[in-house]
Amino acid sequence: MIFRRKRDKDLDEELQSHLRMAAQDRMDRGESLADAEAAARRELGNTGLIKEVAMEVTGGAWFERLLQDMRYSIRVMRRNMGATVVSVLTLTLGIGASTAIFSVVYGVLLRPLPYEKPEQIVRVWEVSSKGAQMQFADPNFTDFRAQNRALQGLAEFASWPLSVSGGSEPKRLMTASVSSDFFPILRVKPVLGRGFVPEDQHFGAVPVVMVSYNYWKQYLGGAGDLSSLKLNVGDRSSSVVGVLPPRFRFPDGADLWSPREIEATLPSRDAHNWQVIGRLRDGVTLEQARTDLSAIAREIKQQYGQDAELTAAAVFPLREALTSDVRPRLLILLVAVGFLLLVGCANVMNLMLSQAAAREGELAVRAALGASRTRLVRQFLAETLLLSSFGGVLGVLAAYFGVRVLLSAAPPDVPRLSDVSVNIPVLLFAAVLCVVVAAVLGVFIALRATAGDVRSALVEGGRGQASGMASQRLGRTIVAGQLAVTLVLLVGAGLMGRSLLRALSIDPGFRTEHVITMDLALPGAFENDQKVQRAEFINELFMRLRRLPGVEDVGGTNALPLETGVASDGTYAVLNPQQLAPATLALMDRAAHGSMETDPVLMKELVGFLQGLFRDPAHTGYADYVVASEGYFRALGIPLRSGRLFDDRDAFDAPHAALISESLARAQWPGQDPIGRTIEFGNMDGDLRLLTVVGVVGDVRERSLEHPPRPTIYVNYRQRPQATARFSVVMRSSAAPGAILPEARKIVHDLDPNVPPSFSTFTRVFAASLNTRRFNLLLVGLFAVTALCLAVAGIYGVLSYSVARRTREMGVRIALGASVNHVLKLVLKQAMRTALAGVLLGMAGAFVLTRLMQSVLFDISPTDPLTFSGVAALLLLVAFLAAYVPARRATRVDPMIALRYE
Repeated sequence: MIFRRKRDKDLDEELQSHLRMAAQDRMDRGESLADAEAAARRELGNTGLIKEVAMEVTGGAWFERLLQDMRYSIRVMRRNMGATVVSVLTLTLGIGASTAIFSVVYGVLLRPLPYEKPEQIVRVWEVSSKGAQMQFADPNFTDFRAQNRALQGLAEFASWPLSVSGGSEPKRLMTASVSSDFFPILRVKPVLGRGFVPEDQHFGAVPVVMVSYNYWKQYLGGAGDLSSLKLNVGDRSSSVVGVLPPRFRFPDGADLWSPREIEATLPSRDAHNWQVIGRLRDGVTLEQARTDLSAIAREIKQQYGQDAELTAAAVFPLREALTSDVRPRLLILLVAVGFLLLVGCANVMNLMLSQAAAREGELAVRAALGASRTRLVRQFLAETLLLSSFGGVLGVLAAYFGVRVLLSAAPPDVPRLSDVSVNIPVLLFAAVLCVVVAAVLGVFIALRATAGDVRSALVEGGRGQASGMASQRLGRTIVAGQLAVTLVLLVGAGLMGRSLLRALSIDPGFRTEHVITMDLALPGAFENDQKVQRAEFINELFMRLRRLPGVEDVGGTNALPLETGVASDGTYAVLNPQQLAPATLALMDRAAHGSMETDPVLMKELVGFLQGLFRDPAHTGYADYVVASEGYFRALGIPLRSGRLFDDRDAFDAPHAALISESLARAQWPGQDPIGRTIEFGNMDGDLRLLTVVGVVGDVRERSLEHPPRPTIYVNYRQRPQATARFSVVMRSSAAPGAILPEARKIVHDLDPNVPPSFSTFTRVFAASLNTRRFNLLLVGLFAVTALCLAVAGIYGVLSYSVARRTREMGVRIALGASVNHVLKLVLKQAMRTALAGVLLGMAGAFVLTRLMQSVLFDISPTDPLTFSGVAALLLLVAFLAAYVPARRATRVDPMIALRYE
């Protein structure tokens, strides 16, 4: 600014000096002062033009013109304050919503993982002959790690909740067990203390843990000396040796990490218990790694035959593996908010087109004075850039708060939510979006406004009517496009809504009302004395809870329905009566009570028997493995179909009993009575004692409402307490939860103060299982309703403008005898033609685009005719209502006033 003022001052002084010299020269020749000065000014010419030429030479003209355009744009916007406010708010809505959703997409899907060279970190799976991805079995992992040539390292890990005490208070935390290469692969080092060393990473080593930065600060007081810190993690006392960096919580939001090697390895190649990550060697591609690892898988399959299920290996970038389940949902939301932005831009475009039509005289005068079309286009670009800039700034502010709302409402299964924020890449996205919106709006509107010979507009009546008709046709075309995009959004929301209703209408196989849940993370119970103590603990807990006022029934399970990732599954075998010879029963009893590690003869006999048993596909099946009590079925209202439930006869040392689900009974014993049949399912918990079916219970949708009931085998917690490390108590109560929870918490604390319970209601658990669908429906539905409101405003605005432009025509029609109904039908017919065109176009677009939603729909076709027809009818009805008001206004035109209208 200072430079420009100095430059202008210098130019003025130079021009004045030139004028004085020219005038003096004429005065020396005898002319008067006035005549000399006038002649000098005539010779010099237009001083303003001379200044512009001088600025062109010095390179400052473009900036001066930009400032001039901006100042003029501000004056234009101030003259039309109502339209300016509407335009800015519309762009704020579109840009803000787009920025908020993009921030989630960037944080979850696009943002690099916070590790060194994250593109080299990969997830690895075994792949079965059917193409299914499986977690790793210990022997297979060992072979992959030793034989591969594509990876710098390979590590296995798993996570589960455990009760942790020793800090300021007992907590139920996610704990991870990780093998030796885990932290070197991620290249993560502790910020305090040390990492795991070889002395920590072998079977039988003294237990040690590393803790998260958050747990160290909050529950360990940020102690600088870790040497004296010990935590009771499950049933182990572990020394704290290190604190990991802030925000490091991989996997699954873990707070504690322990060496995997202190756990025993399982010899089975079908025990798929471990997740695996690796780091590619420098220069090795994903395809090369897949080829290398798949070759190892084929060698294992060739060597071990039926003992190994894998036939290949799957390798994917870790970021892709973490987000694969949520990627379709987030991309659908991004497309939906993009459509909302399109509808908003169309509204602003229509508004600015109507303003441009009203500025015909101004544009004509500027053209007559020498303004080129490029100059006029640049002026419109300046106006739209100002509008989109204001909308962008307000949109970013709205996005900042919108992201916080999104994070609070997002379902818990969305990974990497801690990485979501309005950061530099998101701000760049918003800036680019503003520029693109400004460019598209400005160029389009300017080209339309300056089309044809604008000078002819100076001739009265020369262009007004023709340009008005052209502007109206363009406005109706834009509205039709708005309606088409809105219909696509409404159809998407309708399909999601109907999917949610379909899911809610499904019978889950249990009751949810008046049920309180209490989750417990208990220590391991693998030795006989620990098993007895665990069964006694649960017995005492049930007994005390039943005494609470209002509690009608109490039960428990290790796999509460609709909670993700809790149910175990595996292959079971059915024994024929011929296989139940005394020698077989004696062998199984010896295996259950003996030590196979110290008895090689027993191990050999047992392995031979089980291999023969599980290799017969006619007598094997796949089922979920659930530990439960008899009260569990009564509390949740799961019906008994035949036989009996568990009872006191099923003691720890009694023959082990099992309940099976209806689906398993139908599949395994069609048309037969399964009561009394014998099952071997010891591969799930290490207890090889045979199970006798004593009852059949109703099917339960355990994994989700959207998946059919899975075959399930239920075992008694008294007989298989080793599988109760994670245990959920269910209480059916007529009393309010607030009256029961404090007493229930006290009971647990009295029995074991190191086990912190987590309470909820089963209604809340049921609702949480549908959180993802509700979240998607909420956002897409919100975008669709907003787009509908904008489209209604567009119809109303375009029709109001059309009626205003046709005031004289309407007056003439009425003066010549046209009835009110005739005028009303004329206007409504025009509006409904536009609406129908938009609906037809939207139906075609929705028919194509909704097929991409198949993965997020449930039990409904992406081309569901009821949804399509319902949304089309709704849109036509809304369009009719939006058009009726300006149509009624057209019928009230006074013919005498209209005939004098200019």
